Amino acid sequence: MSAAKPAQKKPRGRQFFANPGPTNIPDSVLQAVAHTTVDFNDGAFLEVYDACLEGLKRVLKTRQHIFMYTASGHGAWEASLVNLLSAGDTVLILETGHFSDSWAHMARDLGLEVRVVPADWRRGVDMAAVRAALAADTAHVIKAVCAVHNETSTGMVLPLAEVRAAMDAAGHPALLLADTISSLGSIDFRMDEWGVDAAVGGSQKGLMLPTGMSFTGVSDKAMAAHKDSRLPKHYFNWTNMLARRHKSFVGTVPISLFYGLQESLRLIEEEGLEEVFARHSRLGEAVRRCVQHWSGNNGPQLFCTNPGRFSDSVTAVLMPEGHDADALRRTALGRFNVSLGGGLSKLSGRVFRIGHLGDLNEPMVLGTLSVVELAMRLEKVPHAPGGVDAAIAYLAEAA
Repeated sequence: MSAAKPAQKKPRGRQFFANPGPTNIPDSVLQAVAHTTVDFNDGAFLEVYDACLEGLKRVLKTRQHIFMYTASGHGAWEASLVNLLSAGDTVLILETGHFSDSWAHMARDLGLEVRVVPADWRRGVDMAAVRAALAADTAHVIKAVCAVHNETSTGMVLPLAEVRAAMDAAGHPALLLADTISSLGSIDFRMDEWGVDAAVGGSQKGLMLPTGMSFTGVSDKAMAAHKDSRLPKHYFNWTNMLARRHKSFVGTVPISLFYGLQESLRLIEEEGLEEVFARHSRLGEAVRRCVQHWSGNNGPQLFCTNPGRFSDSVTAVLMPEGHDADALRRTALGRFNVSLGGGLSKLSGRVFRIGHLGDLNEPMVLGTLSVVELAMRLEKVPHAPGGVDAAIAYLAEAA
């Protein structure tokens, strides 16, 4: 009988968490979440609650409505669909990657008809195709257009202002539903200005909180549509929520997350929202400069090939043919305690993802890139050495 294989020793030091969500949680937010239990109807807590809603509206750039849920972002997706639509209604999904596909699958499960504007996952959806799909719908069968603002699986942004312009040019009355889960608090998002009728968000990315709370920003137009929606709902029913003091949560309010949200909003506003966007843009470009350098010698490439759509919150990196992205990730985590995101659905094993959103700075990004380059050398992945130097050169110029 052979001896048992010794367990691999855990790397020492603090983990560099470079996943694109959940994200790093600031120490002050962790401390705020560790608040003692209080009555969620207590006046002191209600002050915190109301202040958090006002803060979220400032981040969403809306003066309209917000509904909140104890759920991940998928719960907020479902809440938006069931509160705005009825069985047999048609939605138009703009394909962006894994998460647009997930939204389409959810819509079908809920009894909705789904039309898709297809797209090359490396280039992004063509706005001409969006305009054509809307113009062809002369009977206005489409009740909602569903768009993922920042597609985490591909590292690509969808210009929502252009989607709204396409809808307006066609004179189409459909609701515009947007997933802001990996963009809110990282990339500029303007709910009211862009005419977004339902903005789906979550706690665990740009807001730098634990997973478990999500929300929907809702326009006045969407609230009018809600009155006619007939899909079954109870916990997610906005009418039920409006009857409660909190105007959300059919049941217990997750008080600890609100103390954390109060602190995360303070951190965002202390830095300044526009400065937060600038930091994400700077760090995202540094990562892209590094990967573009690595692509020499038939090395890894940016998965997104459309420079106008590069994401400032996550970069997806396509491995050279014959090399396993998950093997690289295992080396980075198992030997050096750096956690990278994996490829999703049809990109599994083909790409790894570097998250650069939330609570992070230049040393954290450069440390992550250094370990990726080290892991590529150990895994014998072809690349042009010196990608980290390219990132440093850019950051020195941008400082």
